[in-house]
Amino acid sequence: MNKLILTFIIALLGLQTVGAQTNIYTVIANPGEKASSEIRLNWHQDLGSGKSYITYTQSADKNWKKAKTIEADQSICTVFDSIYSKRPNGEDFYEDARFIRNTIALHGLKANTEYQYKITSGTTPAADDHTIRNFKTAPKSDQWDMGIISDIHVYAPIPNRQRAGMAMIQQLEKQNKKPFDMMLHVGDLSAWGGSYSFWPTLYADSTFSQYVWAGVNGNHDDMTRKHAQSNAFFRNVNNNPTNGYGAQVGVSYYFTYGNTLFVMLNNEAMKSEEELAEAQQWVKNVVQNNPAKYLVVVSHYQWFMGGDGRSSQYTRWKDLFDELGVDLAISGNNHIYVRTNALYADKETDGTKGTVYIQTPSADNERGQTMGQLLQNQDLIKSRWTEGGNTVGALIMNANKKHLTLTLYDRVGNAIDQVTVKSKSKKK
Repeated sequence: MNKLILTFIIALLGLQTVGAQTNIYTVIANPGEKASSEIRLNWHQDLGSGKSYITYTQSADKNWKKAKTIEADQSICTVFDSIYSKRPNGEDFYEDARFIRNTIALHGLKANTEYQYKITSGTTPAADDHTIRNFKTAPKSDQWDMGIISDIHVYAPIPNRQRAGMAMIQQLEKQNKKPFDMMLHVGDLSAWGGSYSFWPTLYADSTFSQYVWAGVNGNHDDMTRKHAQSNAFFRNVNNNPTNGYGAQVGVSYYFTYGNTLFVMLNNEAMKSEEELAEAQQWVKNVVQNNPAKYLVVVSHYQWFMGGDGRSSQYTRWKDLFDELGVDLAISGNNHIYVRTNALYADKETDGTKGTVYIQTPSADNERGQTMGQLLQNQDLIKSRWTEGGNTVGALIMNANKKHLTLTLYDRVGNAIDQVTVKSKSKKK
C-alpha cells in the first residue's frame, strides 16, 4: 500500500490527536536472521497517533550521546477485531482491536551487547519518553544460555497461569545465577491467540519484557475461542525474520544464534502430507544454505505422547532429522516432559550421531497431564516428568564449543533431568 494512502487512512480512522504521546503496547524484541547483529521489534499503538520511532544506543551510552532514531514501518492491524473473548472478570465480550502495528529491523549492531531504546509516536520528542527498554544481541561464538518455556496458556479470567509461568522464569534465573542471553518458547503462550487483550498483558510483565524472545506458533496461539484458526495472530504480535516460505513467512523462520542454527516450524501448517512435504523441503533448503556448529529444530507438537510413550511427530520427522544431522529437536504441547538420548535410525547412539528429542512440560500450574506406565518406545525414551494437573517446569540450555546442556527444573529449583547434546559439525 502506498505510504501516503496508509497515512491518510490512519488519520481518518484515528480518534486521538497526532501530536500527543500515545500508549505504546505489545512491545517485543525478536532475534534477526543473524542475531549477533540484528534485532527485530514489534509494537502497537492506537489509530490516529501518528508516525512512530525508535531511539536506541548501547546501554553503556548513559547520556544517549550516540543514539540513533529511526522511523518504524506501519500497517493497520484488524485481524483481532470483533473476536469473541473473555474479560478478566469472566464476562463475555468481543475484542475491540483495531490498531497500528509498528515494525522495525535494526541492523549493524554489535555482538553480545546490551542496548537501550525508547519508543515514541506523534511529535513527542524521544527525550520526553521515560520508558527505557533493553535488548541484547547474540554473541558470535557458542558461549550463551537460554531459558526454555512453553504452554503457559495466558487467560484473562485465570491470571495465576501467567503468574506461574513468570515465577518459573524467575526460578530459572535464580538457578542460572544471572539473567539469560535470550528466551525461547515452544508455543501456547496464549489460551486463545485470537483474543488480543491477552497479549499486551503478558508482554507488559516485567519478567517477560526484559528479554529477546524467539518462539513457535502453538495450536492455542493459532486459535480463537470459537476454534477458528489463523497464523496471523502469531505473526502480528511478533516481528520474526521474514525468511519462511509461502503463507508461513513471519511464522516459520530461522535464525543463527552464535554458531547455532534454529529452525522454527509452524505445526498448524503441516497437517496434510502435502503441507508436511512443503515444510520439510524448506527445512532442507535452510539447513543446506546455513551451515552451523549446532542444528536445533523447534516445533510445538510433541515428538512422543508422554502418557504412555507412543510416537507422535517423531514418526513424521525422524528420517529427515537423520538425513540432515539435526542435533536437537525441541517440542511441547503434551504438557509432559519427555527426553531421549541421541537417536539415529530408531536406535540410541553414543551421541556422536543422531538427534536428542526433548519436549517441555507445561508451566501454567493448571493444564498439566498425568502419565501412566511407559508402554511404548521404552528403548528410546530415557526420561519423563510431570506433576499432574498442576505442573510447572521449564529448562535452561547452556552452550559452549563442545556441547549443549539442557537441564529441567521444577518450580522450586530442583534439577529433575539433564542431557548433553554433542555437536556433530566440523565447523569450529
